Formats: sequence, C-alpha cells, structure tokens
Amino acid sequence: VEQVKLEVCRKIGNDEEIEFLWRIIIIMEEKIDSICIKLAETDEELCGKGYVHCTSWQEAYRGIVCDRYLDTMTVEATTARARQFPENTLIAKDKEKVVGFAVYGPSRDEDLPDAGEVVAIYVLSEYYNHKIGYRLMNEAFSRLKEYNTIFVWVLEKNERAIRFYQKYGFEFDGCKKQWNLGTPVSIVRMIKKRE
Repeated sequence: VEQVKLEVCRKIGNDEEIEFLWRIIIIMEEKIDSICIKLAETDEELCGKGYVHCTSWQEAYRGIVCDRYLDTMTVEATTARARQFPENTLIAKDKEKVVGFAVYGPSRDEDLPDAGEVVAIYVLSEYYNHKIGYRLMNEAFSRLKEYNTIFVWVLEKNERAIRFYQKYGFEFDGCKKQWNLGTPVSIVRMIKKRE
C-alpha cells in the first residue's frame, strides 16, 4: 500500500508536491484510524453528543433554518436532551472528543410500523469527508438488523445530507411534513430496503 501511494505521488508532481501530498495522506489516515464508533455510555459522552448536536445544527442548517432559531440553540439544552434520551445513541470519538453521533430505533411513523429509523445523524464540519457519517450509519444499520426497511427524515433543502443518504442507497418515498423551526420548513422521508 505504501509503495502504491508513493508511485501515485511520483506521477503527479515534483519532490515538494510529493512530500506535501504524502503528509496529507498520513494526516488523513491518522484521523480516520483514530475514530471509534460506540454506544454513548458516560455522562461525559452524552455531554459531547449535546455539543455536537448544537454545533452541527448551527453549521449544517445555516441558510436552511431560520438564523434566529439556530442562534438561540444552546449546548446546555441539547445536552439536557441527550441526558433525557440516551437510548440507542451511537457516538463517533476522535480519541476523547465526541465528533459525531447517530440515534436509531424502531419506526415512529404509523404508516411504517415494521421499519427501523435513523432518527438523527450528525458530524462536526471539521470531520466531514472522513467517512464518519458512513461508519455511524453502518453501525446503526447493524443494530437495526431485524428490520428490512430503514428510513430517515431530512430537511428538504439539506442537499448535502440528501446526497449522503442517496449514496448510501436511500430513496425518496413521497412523504413530506412541515416542521416549525422558527419558520416553517419541509422535511421529506427517504427509505432504504435491505437487499
């Protein structure tokens, strides 16, 4: 593997470019290798989930959700919610820092009683493009193994999340709801059936 990386680097540039790219590859590998996916078990981990919840909403939903709503969110409130509902919470940790989470469980939708649901999945923006969301989704799917159908709800204008779900194999099923997050926003349901 190391030899292949070196050959690729050699074909694309001079020695300085090779060294620069080599360092990037090493940094990316270290970041990916340091991530652990596990169930949230401690109060410290639930506090980390609360931080990620608040911060990732403010990062991902700016321009989609009312700024006033996002600006009034607090880590204290999202941490209280994490402590109130700790069940089925997966976290992604980079060493001791919680950098992402997913919440899963049985369907809350009456029209899909025999399905599983990924209720939430968020990653801090500085950890985007490191397959953390993918690893969280894989773990959620493994814990929802008794369900042939799994679904998510996503903000209709959250193009980044929709692309992520589509790459994972989710498709729109035509269901749509309104939420009030300072102003009305639409959420749409996406479903994946196991093969």
